[in-house]
Amino acid sequence: MTSNSLVYLIALPLIGSAVLLLAGRRADRWGHVLATLASGSSFVVGLYQFSQMLARSGEERAVTQKLFSWISVGSFKVDAALMLDQLSICFVLLITGVGTLIHIYSIAYMSHDLDRRRFFAYLNLFIAAMLLLVLGDSYLNLYVGWEGVGLASYLLIGFWNQKPTYATAAKKAFIANRVGDLGLSLAIMISFATLGTVSFSGVKEQAEHASTGALTAIGIMLLVAATGKSAQFPLQAWLGDAMAGPTPVSALIHAATMVTAGVYLIVRSNFIFDAAPTAQLMVAIVGAITLLFGAIIGMAKDDIKKALAASTMSQIGYMILGAGLGPAGYAFAIMHLLTHGFFKAGMFLGAGSVMHGMDDEVNMRRFGGLRKFMPITFATFGIGYLAIIGVPPFAGFYSKDKIIEVAFNAGGVKGWIFGCTALLGAAITAFYMTRLVIMTFAGNKRWDAKAHPHESPALMWIPMVLLAVGSVASGFIFSQGNSLRNWLAPVVEHEHEVEVELLSPAVVSILALLLVALGVGIAVMKYLRTEVLREAPENVSIFTKIARRDLMQDAFNEAVFMRPGQKVTAALVDIDKFVIDGAVRGVARLTQGSGSALRTTQTGYVRSYAMWILLGAIGLVATIWIVTL
Repeated sequence: MTSNSLVYLIALPLIGSAVLLLAGRRADRWGHVLATLASGSSFVVGLYQFSQMLARSGEERAVTQKLFSWISVGSFKVDAALMLDQLSICFVLLITGVGTLIHIYSIAYMSHDLDRRRFFAYLNLFIAAMLLLVLGDSYLNLYVGWEGVGLASYLLIGFWNQKPTYATAAKKAFIANRVGDLGLSLAIMISFATLGTVSFSGVKEQAEHASTGALTAIGIMLLVAATGKSAQFPLQAWLGDAMAGPTPVSALIHAATMVTAGVYLIVRSNFIFDAAPTAQLMVAIVGAITLLFGAIIGMAKDDIKKALAASTMSQIGYMILGAGLGPAGYAFAIMHLLTHGFFKAGMFLGAGSVMHGMDDEVNMRRFGGLRKFMPITFATFGIGYLAIIGVPPFAGFYSKDKIIEVAFNAGGVKGWIFGCTALLGAAITAFYMTRLVIMTFAGNKRWDAKAHPHESPALMWIPMVLLAVGSVASGFIFSQGNSLRNWLAPVVEHEHEVEVELLSPAVVSILALLLVALGVGIAVMKYLRTEVLREAPENVSIFTKIARRDLMQDAFNEAVFMRPGQKVTAALVDIDKFVIDGAVRGVARLTQGSGSALRTTQTGYVRSYAMWILLGAIGLVATIWIVTL
């Protein structure tokens, strides 16, 4: 296989999806096997491409494959082409590797679902679309994959659409993502209008000569796209409700792959943001706000999946913050993205395992003491927990601490604000994740008598074990000798020297660990030393009530966007009805009325017609006489 085999990465899962959708019920017995093999085969192709990339020198590692000439209109020419470089291969291996493990897990998790074949078809469709997103060699090719994962996400979140709330959640996710997609569309349009190209290489070349204003506009629109896809402030409202889909969907789309697409977009566009400091600063601000936003919401959630969703929002906030810190942070944003893919996917699968053993219960107040009944789930989930709160030597310690360090090194007031925000987020993360583990696996059992908790089958816990291994090893591997940073250097190639080191790496790590210990200690005192109630207490602070309602994000969107939008729509309907349609109907009534009036002159009597002839003749003579005076 050569660079021409890049298309196989996408074609294998895409063909698998098409076969399962077209074969119908005939594929029910073997559809899940075909889909898993398709995803696994794509992973094998990805491993081969990675080995080939390692065998080439740094300057020759990026390869492209032109599929066909897509658009050729005047000066606007776009090829349908794929590009595999040091950045995209990281995503290819993450998407296909973690995606295949989730396919395997889903074989058992969805075994009793009558539409399992359709579910696997959607999984394959998502894998193919996500691969196209990260392999496209231009913003327009990326946009096709971007919309593809939006469609697949909608189909998977609303998979059980017979429940109205699930269908509503799917529509909410779809609409919120469309708002972000408008930003990407405008970025592509501005890019072509000002730079004359939409390819990554072309934009990078032209960015050196473009105005700061044009690049800032492109950067801001790319940020809007990222906030929609990656559930960042202010377009984060859809992520919690998206947990309505089957749990493997949460692991694949909302932990390891799709919601990280915004991070990929920003890092891929590093040449734009480095030349547009205002847009770059806005990226960092959005990340800082979101990492706190998600963490605060996570503290108040009793639904295990929604708590993990809030955690995802927060952790991607760290990645966006890292990407917004420029050349010093790009590699660490990707590093945290990769490590997060392991431990968060593992924890979502662990949550699915708990639900599997607890008759689909998601309320953590109805759990308790499950570690004795689900030892493998507890162990693998526990490893993910230690990784996300940043305990050494687990993966999150290496990646998140680096982002905090780079945040402080931003220098000046900005460095202190971003650094302290990231440290505060680490403390809150330790609190709510410890709360989640205690309420689920520790303490006294609080479940109903009908529940019979038990360990999940091997097809479910084997992927969880493998992801737990990645949660331990990935951070060490990526940070060893700055291996990942050196690997990504040709893509984010700017040399960066730290001008002001506000805090040394050792001090940052010590502060982070102290704050993590504080968060863990408070959670232990509150939830392990005291009895956890089966029902959420209603007599709580206003802060807790607001956090339970996702910091009023839905109420804000309804008040600021939905209600005014409904009024604008109603006004436009009235304009259409009474002005536009009214004018058309007025012409019709005028014509009809005139015809009716003229019709009365047609009496059928000769004397009447003679009279009109006489009057006409008199009028004509009078007109001639007046004119000739």
